[in-house]
Amino acid sequence: MTAKEIEQSFQEIWELFKETDRKFKETDRKFKETDQKFKETDRKFEKTEQILAKRHAETEKVIQDVGREIEELGKKVEQVNESVNKLTGKWGRFVEGLILPAVQRLFQERGIRIEQVFQRARVERNGARMEIDILASDSEYAVLIEAKSTLTVDDVREHLDRLQKFKTFFPLYRDHKVVGAVAGIVIEEGVDRFAYRSGLFVIGQKGDTVTILNDKKFVPKKW
Repeated sequence: MTAKEIEQSFQEIWELFKETDRKFKETDRKFKETDQKFKETDRKFEKTEQILAKRHAETEKVIQDVGREIEELGKKVEQVNESVNKLTGKWGRFVEGLILPAVQRLFQERGIRIEQVFQRARVERNGARMEIDILASDSEYAVLIEAKSTLTVDDVREHLDRLQKFKTFFPLYRDHKVVGAVAGIVIEEGVDRFAYRSGLFVIGQKGDTVTILNDKKFVPKKW
């Protein structure tokens, strides 16, 4: 190989070396950039985790606060329900007290002679219980009166079910003709017609007293 060829080969090797060195430097630069990006990403992840942890803690606190508020609201609802139930019970007793003195007169006018009147007649049989607001009777009839401050369709339905089961709970009256009546200071719209069609007497307020609202042609259902 001539001196010129050797020089040319050396030059080529030198150029190749410089290119390789340049690529190494470029690779190192990219590696450092990539490492920097990974570090930046780690910092972002760390910051995100901190934010999420903070949000989680805040959410937990909100949930706990809401839980306490719901618990407190539940207690207040229970207190209100208890007060309403007491008030409803007092109004129910008021209605019973209004009707009680008039029972004999009311049903005497309808051909039913009343000899005995019981308020809140209760009995328990086989773990079940029945209570009659007002139970009036003679030797032939037993009249079951349900008294409400506000009379609803559900009240009428419950009383019809009570009438159906009455002789099972009160066998003393198994030979009696059992009739039913519902009473209310306020009677929701249509309830009086529903009770009438179901064969029940309907007692309502009239002035300072109470009266049977059924017309004279009404014939009560007998259980």
